[in-house]
Amino acid sequence: MYDCIIIGSSVAGISAAINLKIRKKNFLLIGSKEFSAKVQKAELIQNYVGMPSLSGCELSDALEKHLESMEIEITEARVNLIVRMGDKFMLSAGSDMYETKSVILATGVEFSKKIEGEDAFLGNGVSYCATCDGFFYRGKTIAVVGSSKEAEKELDYLAGLAGKIYYFPLYKLGADAGMSENVTVVTERPVKLVGEERVNGIVDKAEKIWEIEGVFFLKDALVPSTLLKGLEDDGMHIVVDRQMQTNIPGVFACGDCTGRPYQYMKAAGEGNIAAHSVVEYLAK
Repeated sequence: MYDCIIIGSSVAGISAAINLKIRKKNFLLIGSKEFSAKVQKAELIQNYVGMPSLSGCELSDALEKHLESMEIEITEARVNLIVRMGDKFMLSAGSDMYETKSVILATGVEFSKKIEGEDAFLGNGVSYCATCDGFFYRGKTIAVVGSSKEAEKELDYLAGLAGKIYYFPLYKLGADAGMSENVTVVTERPVKLVGEERVNGIVDKAEKIWEIEGVFFLKDALVPSTLLKGLEDDGMHIVVDRQMQTNIPGVFACGDCTGRPYQYMKAAGEGNIAAHSVVEYLAK
């Protein structure tokens, strides 16, 4: 059992991890070892105190060195579900399950819009977790919508189970992308899901209907309220108080997922506050 699990390895999540390490807490930092694409692509950062005219790559290097100096490791996984069980939480990440006393959400902001029918068919043919639900589609025809190249790993897993897959990449597919024989790449963007009680078709921008029995949305980040039932948001951001506490005791949030401004200084400060709030919560 962990004292805390931090979801997200950009500035806010790393700030929280550093402060929990200082307070000698047993925690897990889940995210990407590449940190954040947003950080990597930043051309010039001028408002990070003490580090003027900093590039995104330089900030990433500094974050990596700080983690290494404190012996903090990043567990690379995609969190699919968080379930509250009394005064503790169970997290599903990839094919693994973790138990923790508290959670810090530093998930950033999910900018990709949901398509029509995505919410309506959730649990009725729509899934966000290949390793959780892939077995149910053994030998069946499904669609997979991938937000980035990272989705191709889970696509390969699903290709070993499903009979046929229509793959909708929402990014430029590289020439080196090797696809299984049962995977058909669809270049038109998906715009709508159709069906009655369960999804049975996905409609592309050219208005062609692809007949399917299920669809997997493999996104870089899920809307936090999708991860954790009952989490309060304002439509785009998690609602928190000044201690970064959400409406669910033991769950804290920090960084871009709590609202504007989307700035690294804000994220670092909120990660610090979230970690201290976790320490106080555990003490109670």
